Amino acid sequence: MSFVVRAPGEPDVPVRAVGREFGPLASVIYDTAVTDVFVNGVGGVWADRGGGHERVPLALTERDVRDLAVRLIAAGGRHIDEATPLMDVRLGDGVRVHAALPPVATAGTYLSIRLPRAERPALAQLESTGFFSGVDASAVRELVAARANLLITGAGGSGKTTFLGALLAAAPATERIVVIEDVAELRIDHPHVVTLEARQPNLEGAGEVGLPRLVREALRMRPDRLVLGECRGAEVRDLLSALNTGHDGGAGTLHANSLADVPARLEALGALAGLDATATARQAASAIGAVLHLARAGGSRRLVAGGRLAIDERDRLTVVPL
Repeated sequence: MSFVVRAPGEPDVPVRAVGREFGPLASVIYDTAVTDVFVNGVGGVWADRGGGHERVPLALTERDVRDLAVRLIAAGGRHIDEATPLMDVRLGDGVRVHAALPPVATAGTYLSIRLPRAERPALAQLESTGFFSGVDASAVRELVAARANLLITGAGGSGKTTFLGALLAAAPATERIVVIEDVAELRIDHPHVVTLEARQPNLEGAGEVGLPRLVREALRMRPDRLVLGECRGAEVRDLLSALNTGHDGGAGTLHANSLADVPARLEALGALAGLDATATARQAASAIGAVLHLARAGGSRRLVAGGRLAIDERDRLTVVPL
């Protein structure tokens, strides 16, 4: 495995080879099929191996889970306590840990751990698994080659990040990819990738660096492809503005339950940034070359639909088939 978890100042240690930082959860972390681990306070431990959530026969006390949460958050360089009961960190090369403490967490301390896949599948590998069920793989490759700006959509756990990494890996090696993420987790098999990660404020409320600022800063780094790991707030305005000013080949992901839901999701994010529905529609239709929607069913993740953003007769955003 190529990803690591380490405490500050410690050398890199392969997670699934040691798992020491995960203490009582180490046996679950060792399982290379596991992509997500959930500790639901007194509700027990659950794991996802690709086929849905399964109960794990581990008996943990509230003290066990709380101590583990504090240790993992500290390993990510942040602090969690009753005054700051919610925290999200990245450990090593893409392990994401979210923790919630009582009283916000009503049944004891909650932990949500996402483990990145060891491999970084290329488009050819995805094609061999039947991933391209709704859009032909050749059409997707043509979009990448044509430097179309792509929006990858789907529900949580549908494979958006993995697919985006495979798409960007297909970009020419001569191109510079600049990635902006709230918590860095995108893994791209490409020789020229730089990543900017948002920073939360410290205990005094200072030092915050948000996604909107990172998008603006990234434009000064001369990206050939500008990538926003996930659109979920006011940063969508800065991204759409950047993609409308000659930055082709960009990409991002967006949570949406279906392709038809994408316009409403973009309008909602635009509203957070002070854009009305008409302004959002004109910006998005001009900036985004294609929307590729993923879904998960029966333990399989698939590209099930593709579309292009357009403006309807009411000046509102809509999606038409590719």
